Amino acid sequence: MDRRQFLTLSPDRHQTRTTNTIARTATGITPYTGTWDTLQRIHLLKRTLFGVTPANINTFNSLSMQQAVDTLLTTQPDPTPPVNNYGIDDTGVTPGATWVKAPLGDEMLERKRIASYKAWWTGQMINQQSSIHEKMVLFWHNHFVTETSMVNDSRFIYQYNVTLRKHALGNFRDLTKAITLDPGMLVYLNGYLNSKGAADENYARELHELFTVGKGPDSHYTEDDVRATARVLTGFRVDRTNIVSLFDTTQHDLTNKQFSDFYSNKVISGKTGTEGATELDDLLKIIFLQPEVAKFICRKLYRFFVYYDIDAATEQNVITPLADIFRSSGYDIKTTLNALFTSEHFFDPLNMACLIKSPADFCVGVCREYGVPFASDYTNQYKGWAVVHDRAASMLQNFGDPPLVAGWDAYYQAPSFHELWINTDTLPKRNRFTDGLVSAGGFNGLKIDTLAFANQLPHPEDPVALIADSLDILYRVGVSDKVKDFLKNTILLSGQAADSNYYWTQAWQAWKASPGDATLKDNVESRLQALYKYIMDLSEYQLS
Repeated sequence: MDRRQFLTLSPDRHQTRTTNTIARTATGITPYTGTWDTLQRIHLLKRTLFGVTPANINTFNSLSMQQAVDTLLTTQPDPTPPVNNYGIDDTGVTPGATWVKAPLGDEMLERKRIASYKAWWTGQMINQQSSIHEKMVLFWHNHFVTETSMVNDSRFIYQYNVTLRKHALGNFRDLTKAITLDPGMLVYLNGYLNSKGAADENYARELHELFTVGKGPDSHYTEDDVRATARVLTGFRVDRTNIVSLFDTTQHDLTNKQFSDFYSNKVISGKTGTEGATELDDLLKIIFLQPEVAKFICRKLYRFFVYYDIDAATEQNVITPLADIFRSSGYDIKTTLNALFTSEHFFDPLNMACLIKSPADFCVGVCREYGVPFASDYTNQYKGWAVVHDRAASMLQNFGDPPLVAGWDAYYQAPSFHELWINTDTLPKRNRFTDGLVSAGGFNGLKIDTLAFANQLPHPEDPVALIADSLDILYRVGVSDKVKDFLKNTILLSGQAADSNYYWTQAWQAWKASPGDATLKDNVESRLQALYKYIMDLSEYQLS
């Protein structure tokens, strides 16, 4: 693929940058009934997981499309909390013990705990099961944004992650309520300062603009709606001792709250005492009656999992009917994702290999695809996870700290969207990361074992099959016979005649027969390292 074509996703290939009079594709959410083979399975897995392993492919080979989707939509249990990997903790948390319920530390200790949290979260992505759950946690983090640098309480930050996990595949309305009351969010958007007589509109504004109805052409909430919302939400506070939110009845606005005709001129009657907290339920009922909620969230799901360009045909054929399913299900996330992932539109060839990998997909994905080993002891394990986190952060995706309340630019910034992940700074960083991982010395203690990876493939002794099977896993774009010939003849066969496949076969079989022979091992491993380095340096590796 031409590099310019890759960076711009040429209109000739994907028909992007179109006017609304030209449909990129006319497919909709009618259930997919076409071929269900390796191409479709890997497409589904690549979009729902961080990278696809040979073991993933083997597991899903025996499943029908619906069985595969059901498996991917399985909710996972909460993981073991992060631990003290940083040493001295003057609040009494011993090394290896969790700090998530400990007293608040000083500024230096909180920074160490937040670094522990970020490494831990990266580890959850790397150890993702065959479920979309972990990817949905990241999706909702980009939607209901908080920033660790502004919350500055590691316990609240961890609790926020738990809130996302609990509701990631559940009910969106329940998730919205839980996030509204989440201590981390209350601190991040000043909800804990919201008081009668001094209503803070920060969270109220984002609840409409970024979290529910959005800023679409049919979203017409008003400033009066924002002010009314802020008054509804007065009185919520945080308890830093018990790490929960609470309701202060003395700081709640008792007056009635009038909403605009966008919200059918509804009025929330002011309530006294502890009943004042239930005004939040009245507020969400009003907001969730508005059809724009479902459309806004479905657009975000579409851009995250399918493609960034929503033209008129996609809005009509995909977003609108998918939003209808979302609303009729009572805002059930799993039901909506099932409809999307089993649709003809999702498996449309034009929707394959058309997303540039996010840094999460790239950095976590490469570790998962190749089965990069991490230490078993928590100290070195966290160090390894931190390496992956820091690489992703250097490529513009710092887990825990999106740049703005709107999230990472690539998920919403028109017209470029995910093309923003790639620039003259980030692309070389991606290449240096994979080059280092596949090199003999590895990258900061992490290393791709190319022998182990190749050995998982069906016929690693056959250079043609080895290349084809590797490309099936690592690429979403077909490559030319010229590229395949180069990979085989120049790299695996070291310039031997094109019909000398036996040269590689004999080298592989000799190493397999004597795996302890350093010379035989190096003869095979050096070629595999060159092979996978070349594959990952090509533009095709950046696409999902």
